[in-house]
Amino acid sequence: MLQVEVRRPNRGDIDAMEDFFRVVITDTFAKEGLSDLSEDIEQEIDSKNRYLNADFDTHGEERYFLIGLLDNNIVSCIEFGPSNTLIREATDGELRDVVEIGTVFVHPDYQQQGIGSLMLNVMYLTLLIKGMTEFCLDSGYSQAQKIWKKKLGEPDYVLQDHWGSGADHLIWKRRLADVPVLFRL
Repeated sequence: MLQVEVRRPNRGDIDAMEDFFRVVITDTFAKEGLSDLSEDIEQEIDSKNRYLNADFDTHGEERYFLIGLLDNNIVSCIEFGPSNTLIREATDGELRDVVEIGTVFVHPDYQQQGIGSLMLNVMYLTLLIKGMTEFCLDSGYSQAQKIWKKKLGEPDYVLQDHWGSGADHLIWKRRLADVPVLFRL
């Protein structure tokens, strides 16, 4: 198994994180057949950079990132923060006070090697330590949805055709005590 170091990012990681976001997001859009949506790719990268800066600016109070490193190179990240606007609107505000796990990224060269599961487990432990009992998560990417269904089961909310015909957006809400993969890598 790969020896991935998991830690909080620091301001010295900003450039590497931006590069990492660009690689993962560009790859994700390509795998979804959306490479031509360059403006959307840039907006997604910008959004993740804003989240990272919110972590630094609030010392982890607004957004809280963890990064995974292999040989001092960033290969994964995960964060939690307030549920996003789409989640709040789609659930009529039901999940407005539930933290959202997001920005669950693994570098394309290291996917399918257990790194995402490691990051998720560390995040579960982090949430428990911080006294949280539940979380939500959403996904509009079909490839990611398959992974989340495998890890979390069927979603609690389905926004049918949200991204176009046959392109649903899925939302999960889970209690940490009910997450079956907790502590298993």
